[in-house]
This record gives sequence, C-alpha cells and structure tokens, in this order.
Amino acid sequence: MEAKQKVYEKLDAMSINYEVINHPAVYTIEEMDNLGITAKADICKNLFVRDAKGKKHYLIVLCKDKRADLSNLASQIGSTKLSFASDERLDKYLGLKKGAVSPLGIINDTNKDVEVVFDKDLVGIENLGVHPNDNTATVVLSYDDLERVVSENGNRIKYVNL
Repeated sequence: MEAKQKVYEKLDAMSINYEVINHPAVYTIEEMDNLGITAKADICKNLFVRDAKGKKHYLIVLCKDKRADLSNLASQIGSTKLSFASDERLDKYLGLKKGAVSPLGIINDTNKDVEVVFDKDLVGIENLGVHPNDNTATVVLSYDDLERVVSENGNRIKYVNL
C-alpha cells in the first residue's frame, strides 16, 4: 500500500480531522515556504537520531524555525551523545526515506522501538503540518491529534524545551 494511503486510513480509523495539501516533492522548509505551505500550517521539522551505541532511536519533532542542539537535547532526554541515524536505520525503524521524515512514520514502528521527543512549544497548536510519510503532500492536523497517533501506537513520548 502506498505510504500516504496508509496514513490517511489510520487517521480516518481514529476519526481524526485533517487536511491534505498535495504539492511537488519538497526536501527543505525553504521549498515549503516557496510553495506557500508554511502560510497554511505550522510546519514541523523532524530529526531521526540515535544514541552513541545505536541502541536507542529518537524522532525529534520541533517547530520549523528552531535548531536542535543535539548535546543539549541528549541531556534533556537522559541519553548518551546523539547523532543523526543512517538512511538504513530510518527505513528499518520507521519505514521512511530521507526527505519524508514524519512523526506519522511511527505507524510503521510495530516494535515501538522509537521514542518520540516533542518540543513543548508544539503543544496546543491547532494547525501542524507534517508529511504523510511521503514528501509530495503535507497533512495538517492538531498537535493533540498527532500526539494521540503516537501514544495509541504505543511509542514512548518525551517533551523538551528547544
């Protein structure tokens, strides 16, 4: 099944309200700005990282304009040194390709191996934009609904100040 379709079916099954914005493939926030997508929703930046030994994996979800200081982040979540995970790990744990990283990738994490780390500033936002596991569309939904998808999948959630 197509990645996007799997996401839409999951959101529908959970009775989550969402809007889909279809667009050409995008790889950066700047490209999303140029297409006007950032005017319609608060876009999330998503980083897939691992600890020093590669035993723990984290999906960091933050506001598009913020930068994640990985050493500060590691201390906030009680991890050893963090580094970006490889494309192979991204595929293995979240079933995603580079450029399509999304908190909705969690629906592919059947073993619940990945911890999701949300920037506290996302809490309460009504129109968050994330990819539906494919970078040719953006799904707009509320933070509460996004958090519900993650928690109902069974993944651990942490909150940080970035």
